[in-house]
Amino acid sequence: MKSFDGRVAAVTGAASGIGRALARELAARGADVALSDIDEVGLAETVMLCEGSGIKVTSQRVDVADRDAVYAWADQVVADHGRVNLIFNNAGVALGATIEAMSYQDLEWLMNINFWGVVYGTKAFLPHLKAAGEGHVINLSSVFGLVSVPSQSAYNAAKFAVRGFTDCLRMELEMEGSSVSCTTIHPGGIKTNIARNARMDPSVAAAAGDPEEARRNFDKVALTSPKKAARQILTAVERDRRRALIGPDAKVIDLISRLPAGLYQRVLVKGAVRRLPRTTQ
Repeated sequence: MKSFDGRVAAVTGAASGIGRALARELAARGADVALSDIDEVGLAETVMLCEGSGIKVTSQRVDVADRDAVYAWADQVVADHGRVNLIFNNAGVALGATIEAMSYQDLEWLMNINFWGVVYGTKAFLPHLKAAGEGHVINLSSVFGLVSVPSQSAYNAAKFAVRGFTDCLRMELEMEGSSVSCTTIHPGGIKTNIARNARMDPSVAAAAGDPEEARRNFDKVALTSPKKAARQILTAVERDRRRALIGPDAKVIDLISRLPAGLYQRVLVKGAVRRLPRTTQ
């Protein structure tokens, strides 16, 4: 897909962050956009930011963890726009917890959004992309789909799963000579609200320190703006990349992931131990 002009793109998690930036960038490049999120206020703001470009904008409140809702939205997008060419499965949440202390409720909450939301979005839209004669599936993994990090087991599990799922889809589409392709996206630190809105279990809250300070620290290490991330993602789609590393830190982490597991994991363990309060060490 060398151009987005005249195409129809669906974006989940469009109320803020990368999703909003993707919606605005797609609209600026002439694509009609169908946007979804559970945050109706933020979603309405994104719609206003996209309007005025001479393109069609539709929006719907969708919980990507609800399979029936995702399928209904996919059908509605085609009914509203006549077709759909791209699905950006972007919606995601974060959770900090040790495996021992993590509740099944929190684990299922994250997996339902970060993994099953991607599965539902892919399977619901794929037949429509094929019917359009040209399409692309864009699934958001993470640098945490490249390396594992203490206290991020649920997030790691979901993002590694997205990576494997999308790699498989890419090969299957190539085997059948499909007009549809797909790309796995691995963002590094992006200046979004995901850390601010994360669930934090008491098992890691002590190591994280003051929540507001932890958020400020995240903002300091988040090297890439959502706008820059969106542009890099769209470039990856134009070039039909299998995987895209978003941000300079993502490239570094990709290199780290190629080291022997024992080497990089021992470094992460030492770093995590140093952050623990002295009374717990």
